[in-house]
Amino acid sequence: MLAPAGFERRIMLRCVVGSRAYGLDRDGSDTDRRGCYLAPARVHWSLDGAPPQLVDPDTQDCYWELEKLVRLALKANPTVLECLSSPIVEHATPLAEELLGMREAFWSRLATASFAGYADAQFAKLERARRRDGRIRWTHAMHLVRLLLEGTALLRDGVLQPRVTEHRDRLLAVRDGEVAWDDVIAWRERLTAGLHRAAATSPLPELPDRARADAFLIRARRAAADEVTT
Repeated sequence: MLAPAGFERRIMLRCVVGSRAYGLDRDGSDTDRRGCYLAPARVHWSLDGAPPQLVDPDTQDCYWELEKLVRLALKANPTVLECLSSPIVEHATPLAEELLGMREAFWSRLATASFAGYADAQFAKLERARRRDGRIRWTHAMHLVRLLLEGTALLRDGVLQPRVTEHRDRLLAVRDGEVAWDDVIAWRERLTAGLHRAAATSPLPELPDRARADAFLIRARRAAADEVTT
């Protein structure tokens, strides 16, 4: 849903994501932003409810409503976890600073299925497109591999680090179509196996800290309600 005029003041968190956050940008790379907003209490309480996601019509930046972001993060959604771990935070309210300070509450071994599943789905799309028109979407292939590298590191080390600069040269070679498709497939298979090995000995808990996330969301809703009564 496109954002209404004046919604900017409801934005809690604005982060740079995409290639600039991953350390894979080049001259002329786009700057992609995501974040979250806290719906006013009157909107949240209304029959229509708060839009789960808003898109800035001028920049196409996307912002989840806070509850939607929390629910996705608890499921280890890779896009949301990357947003919460972005090294480039352009705007954060005190509530958002608290959210960023508890990002580890969302890290769990659920990332095994979410990261592997997302990569598998992306690979299936790439293969269908390749067989249909003979074209390989190399940028998508690069991000598939990058996602597996990121997920494996999260499960192995217990920390999500979006920047993959140590693999920058090879990943950019994939994006430029300089790596044979069979080699990309083999890399993907090795990384998928490595991700599952990392999951078997991961320091992460089996499940995220739902109680902590719930308590934070309630505090945020109370803050929004206080705006109505003050």
